[in-house]
Amino acid sequence: MVADEHTFRVQLPRHLAGPLIQVAKRLLMAHIVLFTAVAIVYLDRHGYTDNADGNVNFLDSLYYVTVSLSTTGYGDIAPVSTTARLLTTFLITPLRILFLIILVGTSLEVLTERTRHQWRLSHWSSRVRDHTVIVGFGTKGRSAAESLLSTGMTKEQIVIVDPNAKVVDAANADGFAGVVGDATRSSVLERARTDRARQIVIATERDDTAVLVTLTARQMNAGLSIVAAVREHENVPLLKQSGADSVITSSGAAGRMLGLSLISPSAGLVMEDLMHYGTGLSLVERPVTKAEAGHSPRECDALIVAVIRGHRLLNFDEPEVETLQLLDRVVVIRRSGPDQPQTKVRMGDDDEESGRFRAPPKMRPAPRDWRNPRDELGQ
Repeated sequence: MVADEHTFRVQLPRHLAGPLIQVAKRLLMAHIVLFTAVAIVYLDRHGYTDNADGNVNFLDSLYYVTVSLSTTGYGDIAPVSTTARLLTTFLITPLRILFLIILVGTSLEVLTERTRHQWRLSHWSSRVRDHTVIVGFGTKGRSAAESLLSTGMTKEQIVIVDPNAKVVDAANADGFAGVVGDATRSSVLERARTDRARQIVIATERDDTAVLVTLTARQMNAGLSIVAAVREHENVPLLKQSGADSVITSSGAAGRMLGLSLISPSAGLVMEDLMHYGTGLSLVERPVTKAEAGHSPRECDALIVAVIRGHRLLNFDEPEVETLQLLDRVVVIRRSGPDQPQTKVRMGDDDEESGRFRAPPKMRPAPRDWRNPRDELGQ
């Protein structure tokens, strides 16, 4: 089912118990209420009278509570002392009401569940911030989520947006919050709190949809880090002009991997290993350490493949990065494992004053000349 304009909604992950478990829980609660009332009546059995023999035993207490909680009340056993009447008024009567609530719990559960759901949505919407929005939860979106989780990000920090309600239901079952709707509409991205998000992954099926989502997200949040996937390489400049910080050509990347695997199967295996974060070898972006500052990338113990200086991405062998600076960031290849510290996604080194993480500078392309778009396309 594809959502239309009137079915946009936010869905938070929840655990749904089976019907047998729900019935068993209600029976258990009903028995707890029943035997609690029996204990109260039996402890004060001398304050009750039985029309049959005048005495009230345990079976009489059980019988009296059963007919009382079911609101039948034959009147053959009745409280006569002041204490018994007070107990009936302030304890037995509330237990009778609770017992009825359990019996008609199906109807009341719908109302309470709706109220609880609205409260959870309001609470979630007011607290969620600095999260990651993934638009499109197909193969690419799921792979992006798995990569983010492998870096130490929690599922509570990821929000899924997809027009297919069944896809969002599957994401909820996996523990992700989700929004059903078309992400090209600003109202849908608002429900995902894109205005307070740190980054967004656009993994839609169509390139034109990715462009519209990028434009909408950039208009909503100027400081948002946008990573988008496209099928055709010719649409990459269009995505970057729309505000994307990074654009991945999915079909082109797959084709290059196929060609590399044919030319050099071992190199293809290494590249595939690097693409799977958290296992084997991994590419990691981190700040330059004090021990590395002032040295060449070749002199460092880490295998440095690129240096980020300001807003520029430089290869390790370029003359400009012959000496590393303390404010530089480096991309290194390291072996993944449980003993390796987790790298914060889109986070930098600690801020000495606040103790919080600083976001690294965004890699933005050079300014474009709108009067000469053919040069930008390389034509």
